[in-house]
Amino acid sequence: MKLVAAAKVRRAQEAVVNGRPFSETLVEVLYNINEQLQTEDIDVPLTKIRPVKKVALVVVSGDRGLCGPFNNAIIKKAEQRIAELKDLGLEYTVISVGKKGNSYFIRRPFIPVDKFLDGSSLPTAKEAQAIADDTFSLFVSEDVDKVELLYTKFVSLVKSEPVIHTLLPLSPRGEICDVNGNCVDAAEDELFRLTTKEGKLTVERDVVRTQTQEFSPILQFEQDPVQILDALLPLYLNSQILRALQESLASELAARMSAMSNATDNAIELRKTLSIMYNRERQAKITGEILEIVAGADALV
Repeated sequence: MKLVAAAKVRRAQEAVVNGRPFSETLVEVLYNINEQLQTEDIDVPLTKIRPVKKVALVVVSGDRGLCGPFNNAIIKKAEQRIAELKDLGLEYTVISVGKKGNSYFIRRPFIPVDKFLDGSSLPTAKEAQAIADDTFSLFVSEDVDKVELLYTKFVSLVKSEPVIHTLLPLSPRGEICDVNGNCVDAAEDELFRLTTKEGKLTVERDVVRTQTQEFSPILQFEQDPVQILDALLPLYLNSQILRALQESLASELAARMSAMSNATDNAIELRKTLSIMYNRERQAKITGEILEIVAGADALV
């Protein structure tokens, strides 16, 4: 299971890296359009900041167990955020993504949940769009004033951390920011490949940085910038959610690989310990029988 998870981690990370050039180029387009609109009085719903009375929390968990503290960590992060919102006197609702999170919130009916969504072994744009449509309708209809995305950010093979970033209202520049406004975009990715070493399969790491072409400063838009912004913001909302699903999946697979590795190491250590105990008992029994034979022989002399 360790090697299977390692191969899946590789594919999950490749999906994140392959999608980053599109995401970063879209960020540059959003930024340049926003610069042109600074002097105009426009109303873009997804970037509209209003007093926060109710917050929607999109909690992304896993569908399976045997992955160490992965699911518990993101659920604990959600509990902490819910407690913070209660202390601030704000209302909240939860959109749960993933079977483990669904089962957790179903057992706690006192937590308001807007929708339960199942995850998948391979996140797709269609799955991300379903979440984006729900959050979009909640925000535009002013049922909620803020949408936060809680997922597990992939850092390395042995480290991942639950993070919270503001999904709506969107940052004018399109960056992925946390609740304090700090950018949480990843600068580098760590990829893995399976190789053989001394006749055994091992996992090696590669650190890569995705290069994207710079946005041309002389590019001009023929359409109305407001129309372009209205078309690009939902697209970027979808890309953010898809990226979060991919990061969460990579973190889950890495956690499962680490858990299976620890289980294998523990089983090997247990086998060694039990073998030593067995050999000691066996040797003690043989020694005792030899002493009885020798004692019996001495008695006959």
